[in-house]
Amino acid sequence: MKELEKYILAHISPEEDYLKELDRETNLNTLRPRMLSGHLQGKILSMISSMVSPEAILEIGTFTGYSAICLAKGLKPGGIIHTIELNDELEHISKKYFEKSGLGKSIVQHIGDAVEIIPELDCMFNLVFIDGNKREYPKYYELVFGKVPVGGYILADNTLWNDKVLDDPDPHDGQTIGILAFNEMVGNDKRIEKVILPIRDGMTIIRKISE
Repeated sequence: MKELEKYILAHISPEEDYLKELDRETNLNTLRPRMLSGHLQGKILSMISSMVSPEAILEIGTFTGYSAICLAKGLKPGGIIHTIELNDELEHISKKYFEKSGLGKSIVQHIGDAVEIIPELDCMFNLVFIDGNKREYPKYYELVFGKVPVGGYILADNTLWNDKVLDDPDPHDGQTIGILAFNEMVGNDKRIEKVILPIRDGMTIIRKISE
């Protein structure tokens, strides 16, 4: 798989220098650098965002800002992405690279608990990217659904969760339980179209077709 991934990366659009720099800084200065979206997923996010051409995006889980930058590339002129991060110690990294990307004016960062912040956002979002606390995925879905218009999209990361979705979960493993509950909720929801892509740790694409 590593050789195949190398081949893929060699045949897609190149990674911007500031994103390479952000990747390096994340690996040097954070405890869980694997949480960074990275080149392949970043290009997919940019491509989806460009196809949707949203006026407003919501991201749950900024981390160091890589995915927010990639998503912001597809915004309509004058569009805004609201991105939420619980860990305030990461804010200085993301802010630095938002400015380096030239997209800083299009990115609004919120620090705090997404469950509390989302209801305060008086906005409809054409595109939502869920990549926060896995325990809260079902709650995030409930909170954002009414803020997405019919025809809008919700993306959810890590929905295969290192293949743990195939096993009986440890009752103490709240993250796996959260992902399983989210997948069941989405799988049974008749108001949407959905597909899971086996990219990295799994990404679900959801299109809202009715209220």
